[in-house]
Amino acid sequence: MQHLKMTCCNYSFVLLLFILITTNGAIAIDTIYSNHTLKDGDTLVSASEIFELGFFSLGNSSSRYLGIRYKNISTDNIVWVANREVPLNDPRGMLKVSDDGTLQLRSVSNNLIWSSQSSKPVTNTGSNLAAQLLDSGNFVLRDDTSGEFIWQSFDHPGNTLLPGMKIGMNLVTGIKTNLTSWKSSDDPSTGSYTLWMDISGYPQLYIMKDESSFQQRLGSWNGLGFSGVSGSSSHRPYMFDFVSTDDEIYLRYTSVNTSLVTKMILDQQGSFNVFFLNTLTQSLYLYTLTIRDGCDRYGICGPYGSCNIDHAPPCACLEGFEPKLPEEWSRGKWSNWCKHETLMTSENGHNIKKLSNLKLPDSRDSWFNKTMSLGECENVCARNVSCTAYANTDIKGGGNGCLLWFTELIDVREASTRDNSGQDIYISMRNPNTIRKCISDSFIKKKKKLPLQVILSTVIPVLLLGFALILYAWRNMKKSHLKFEDEDQKQDLELPLFSLSKIVKATSNFSINNKLGQGGFGAVYKGMLEGGREIAVKRLSKTSRQGLIEFQNEVICIAKLQHRNLVKLLGYCVQGEEKILIYEYMPNKSLDSFLFDENNSLLLDWPQRCHIINGIARGLLYLHQDSRHRIIHRDLKASNILLDSDMNPKISDFGLARMFREYETEANTKKVVGTLGYISPEYAANGVFSVKSDVFSFGVLVLEIVSGKKNRGFSHQDHHNNLLGHAWRLYKEANPLELVDEALGGSWNVSEVLQSIHVGLSCVQQHAEDRPSMSSVIHMLGGEGALPPPKQPGFFTEATKSESESTLIMPQVLVSINEVTITQLDAR
Repeated sequence: MQHLKMTCCNYSFVLLLFILITTNGAIAIDTIYSNHTLKDGDTLVSASEIFELGFFSLGNSSSRYLGIRYKNISTDNIVWVANREVPLNDPRGMLKVSDDGTLQLRSVSNNLIWSSQSSKPVTNTGSNLAAQLLDSGNFVLRDDTSGEFIWQSFDHPGNTLLPGMKIGMNLVTGIKTNLTSWKSSDDPSTGSYTLWMDISGYPQLYIMKDESSFQQRLGSWNGLGFSGVSGSSSHRPYMFDFVSTDDEIYLRYTSVNTSLVTKMILDQQGSFNVFFLNTLTQSLYLYTLTIRDGCDRYGICGPYGSCNIDHAPPCACLEGFEPKLPEEWSRGKWSNWCKHETLMTSENGHNIKKLSNLKLPDSRDSWFNKTMSLGECENVCARNVSCTAYANTDIKGGGNGCLLWFTELIDVREASTRDNSGQDIYISMRNPNTIRKCISDSFIKKKKKLPLQVILSTVIPVLLLGFALILYAWRNMKKSHLKFEDEDQKQDLELPLFSLSKIVKATSNFSINNKLGQGGFGAVYKGMLEGGREIAVKRLSKTSRQGLIEFQNEVICIAKLQHRNLVKLLGYCVQGEEKILIYEYMPNKSLDSFLFDENNSLLLDWPQRCHIINGIARGLLYLHQDSRHRIIHRDLKASNILLDSDMNPKISDFGLARMFREYETEANTKKVVGTLGYISPEYAANGVFSVKSDVFSFGVLVLEIVSGKKNRGFSHQDHHNNLLGHAWRLYKEANPLELVDEALGGSWNVSEVLQSIHVGLSCVQQHAEDRPSMSSVIHMLGGEGALPPPKQPGFFTEATKSESESTLIMPQVLVSINEVTITQLDAR
């Protein structure tokens, strides 16, 4: 028998390690302690013996994987795979609980294949760590003294949802938990489909293909189930639980019968299916499909259309609407919209039409309040001309809560009458185009009946009065109060308006002693409000290149953003020529004040730098994917990363940011803006920017954080490359660790540093399509994603004549392509 040595020097009692001999001679254990290994052929078994963790191959593949499976089920038994992106190529891998507080999967040659990473700091390492497979199927790494989980597999799901697992987002850490399909039955690496929760409006689940194409929407949660989804009644053998707090938003499920073995799988075809265990055959059988018919396909009937699979054709316009293009509609082209038939008015005069038993429309960019009554909800919608519909958020106990739509209503279907899965929705029948037409027609008819003198004597004074009122309102707005209209949300963004006198008092009249720094658009001051709250005041200089448009843009971009790695906007002040933004105060100032300072850099150890890299990545992922709009920052750099009292990084300065709609992936501009050393090649050369432009800037930041050196202005005695080129040379020469900042001493983690350098080089590749997305970056930083070899970076050479005169060179290409030269960059 193979024996596992166990040290328990910190315990007053001895923990017995439960060891079983399996029929094939392999060892089955229930716990792995520090410095113990689980070898290929051995298994880790849950106490109930329902689940086991071990090494396996899939189908005809010779690749080896470490994962969790049902112990006594012969087929479809895999529920989680650790190294799904990087398989082992030999059957001699081993899993180890490392002293640094991570699980490490290594090959026979000791190459790191996969490791766990945790957002929680590990303070107690050594013999106190234990890895265990719980009866729930959750593989955990815990502190054996306190019992606290340091890492758990439930936070990193694959294609399978088990009871107790969460799908959603942690609003504190920014971590999202999604399901991703396998590529094939023999290949568990990430496939084309993702099941994820969108929180840009009222939370709801989507199934997407290739991160861009909506396949199915499971409906919004109505307190009992998913709106319009069959099988969400109380008769189902499993129960969903939707949780929304200030810290996290998620959905999970439990089996009604706790002895019933269940799992939900997102398969390779994009179907999300429920399976149960057949106790007689000891195999899983399919219980239900989430996509049952064509009406479950996302938006099949277009805006203001509704789908009913029992009708032929299945698509029809909602009551009160008609096809915009009848001929195309008759040919089955249902995506070409429906429009209002006529202007309808209900008895109460609010122009509302009630429709029943429907799956509620897509609620992205919606607004909701969980405490409002339906009557209060109606009043809010009636007062807002942009409101297109409203409904209850919760239909339990007669209904409660308010959900408002401000865009066209899409992905509606008639729900099954068998399980009462649909609900009521109240649609506004106000048609702005019709209203304008009625007013215009009425005016024309009256005009024909009135003498010209009467028309002139009536209309001209009205027009002059109207013009005077507009001018007066505009002047007052510029002097005292400013509203910013978000064209997509179609409602004013309301932020606290600070008076100039209050700001002057808080900053001691913008005292030089309170000045925190100077940026391209103006100075930043520290201030203190009367209640004692510290603030940062960004005062745009009167000669600043950031005008009213950039000022509005910064407010619009960050007013509604809520993420721990984004700086929070507290308010603004506009008075006369003064344009001022008020932010939360960051006591540790900006990253560059630590990173590039000879003395302060000694205070920034590797765990802090690693924490900063991960925080910036999570903030960017939120901007690119999880916020209400896709936002491209366009000026990501060390001086725009602020650090709070706990050294948490926060992305700041959104004056150059751009908002994209969901279907937009890139844009083009004639004016290239940003900071030299961080601008991507395609943006500098052709004015094309996308999320991959921010990824390039992030890659530069990562290499700067690792090295403690600036990309621009970097010099080396052996070559003329900038920091990117230097890192690339070291990587090709297999000496990447020479890049590490000397200020770190020897306190850094080799595997984490290598991962960071690899990620940094992957992000600064010449072509945008070669760079990873931020979701892939986070997986790679966590040791979960594949690390394909990077290609040559863009802008890897910098020939410098002087500090004020430099030319950036891409591989064999000068930046003067298409007449966009470096002198045309709006650099700061």
